[in-house]
Amino acid sequence: MVEQGVSETISAGNAMRRMLQSPKAWSPMLLPSLVMVSALLWPLHGRAGAGTDTRGPVLAVAEGLFDDTRPDTLGLAPASGTETFTVFSPGPGDDAYAHGVVLMPFKGRLYAQWQSSRRDEDGPDTHVVFAVSDDGRHWSEPMPLAPTLETGIRTSGGWWTDGETLVAYLNEWPERDGAPKGGHTVFRSTTDGVAWSDLRPVLDIEGSPVQGVIEQDTRALPSGRLLSAFHVQPGLIVSPWFTDDPLGVRGWAPGHFENLPSSDTAVSRELEPSWFLRPGDGAVVMIFRDQAGSYRKLASVSRNLGESWSSPALTTIPDARTKQSAGNLPDGRAFMVGNPVPRRDRFPLVLMLSDDGRCFGQAWLLRGGGDDMQPLRFEGRYKRAGYSYPKSVVRDDALYVAYATNKEDVQITRVPLTGLRPGDHSTACR
Repeated sequence: MVEQGVSETISAGNAMRRMLQSPKAWSPMLLPSLVMVSALLWPLHGRAGAGTDTRGPVLAVAEGLFDDTRPDTLGLAPASGTETFTVFSPGPGDDAYAHGVVLMPFKGRLYAQWQSSRRDEDGPDTHVVFAVSDDGRHWSEPMPLAPTLETGIRTSGGWWTDGETLVAYLNEWPERDGAPKGGHTVFRSTTDGVAWSDLRPVLDIEGSPVQGVIEQDTRALPSGRLLSAFHVQPGLIVSPWFTDDPLGVRGWAPGHFENLPSSDTAVSRELEPSWFLRPGDGAVVMIFRDQAGSYRKLASVSRNLGESWSSPALTTIPDARTKQSAGNLPDGRAFMVGNPVPRRDRFPLVLMLSDDGRCFGQAWLLRGGGDDMQPLRFEGRYKRAGYSYPKSVVRDDALYVAYATNKEDVQITRVPLTGLRPGDHSTACR
């Protein structure tokens, strides 16, 4: 079901890319279909270094946007109409650990997946579940998506859909005595949300299983190409990957990306990225958690559909050294969601917006600390207070942000797009 016609699509995509890299070979018949994505596709060379961007800082936050003397809120207020819903809250006897929540709209419903375990992060019983909602407010009970491995665990890898088929990515982490931690990616698919295919490996452009775990942010460029990132073996070395397979289950290839030096040879300094399109020139900006402890985001830029990337650079965006979410609103503005504080507190949870994809000068509070925080209710390894690992989607004229509160409760904050007017709460970058 999933693989039918995929090989032909990949071949066509590769042929299209070769033509785009040789403009003299373009056929006039192709030009109308390329007009809508010309900002992204001109000029494209696909060579190392073509993603380099040298025009000032890659990303900056407006000075004074955050009030660090008010750590619970950073001096921010929620956008008008902001609401928070609970997908799952554990009670006695339930799995009390939840993490890695990811959303995807599919055929009029909203799907959420996350990793679940009885008590501990990455405990031996860790598996993946999902829930479904018609309105984003009321949710089904969690349902199994992938059991734990016999010798290892499975964690959430996110979603993709072409509109007719929903693909669920799962990350497998086999037990490895004496070897660096690492894993690979498998998937299941469905056309109705009820009957799911068997687990199968996600394949690279050579037809072999990708030896890496996928980041939970697989999305499409305007050209149709899918862009994500894998943390590849040995260990967890991140780099951007892309595929022209519309279902994202095969044909994956790494972009040219040079990791910064890291003190840990098994883990790259850059981790857990997300990305947005830069308004105006259509460049792709990928942001990373900085494992070196700068408490600022790293960023890299590609101007050729993810085939090559600039050297990762420090930004002025504060970050609690945690996973983030990024993307674009329907009006083109870039957004980032995360914990923009120079410490390991995963609060407050904040939405930032940028008109140009370079300066983030608007911000709203999604969830705050202090009285807004609920206490931890269950003990567990690596449990902590706060709002962890947000991931976002736009649906029904609203931005939905999913996250795990205290790594216990699966929650969503919904922000109507009408509450995010350009110019509101805006601070200029110098």
